[in-house]
Amino acid sequence: MMANYKQKQIIGKTDRKGNITGGIERWEAHRKGTLHRAFTLALIYKNFYILQHRKHACFDGVLDITSSSHQLMSNGKLEDTLESARKCLFREWKINESDILGKFKLKGAIYYKARDAKSVYTEHEICDIVEVRVKKIPTPAYDVAYGCSLLTKNELTNRKSRTYSLLAPWVKKMIKKKLL
Repeated sequence: MMANYKQKQIIGKTDRKGNITGGIERWEAHRKGTLHRAFTLALIYKNFYILQHRKHACFDGVLDITSSSHQLMSNGKLEDTLESARKCLFREWKINESDILGKFKLKGAIYYKARDAKSVYTEHEICDIVEVRVKKIPTPAYDVAYGCSLLTKNELTNRKSRTYSLLAPWVKKMIKKKLL
């Protein structure tokens, strides 16, 4: 797995209203199920959402839309969500700045808590949803992804499909809140 997973990272603990209450080491937060800030980046190519086949210690093998990560704490301040999303895009996808269409858009946020049945980790997050359009289909970094798929919005939101059953819990919450 990616060296990024092994790095000590301090992420923002938060209350249910989204106020930052301090910092916590990323894996400690996930072992304890501590509420923290996060974001999910949705890449759109033409009329397709790009799904990442997630390769991760937490919720390995689920379908994510397109990448999920954390804003980092530095000097007691939480990193800007759009800047965090931009860094994540370049870290987890083989893409150039010239491949981006328009601006990164903050679509809203969700609250959720989900325990990973295959690990000791729990995702407990207030998760900002960021969207950006791209000119071409990027190649995922295979140390964080098994691959990727393209789905239309109708295919993605069809709750009776097999694909829907494979979605990460936070993606299902995004769909229910109509943030995609």
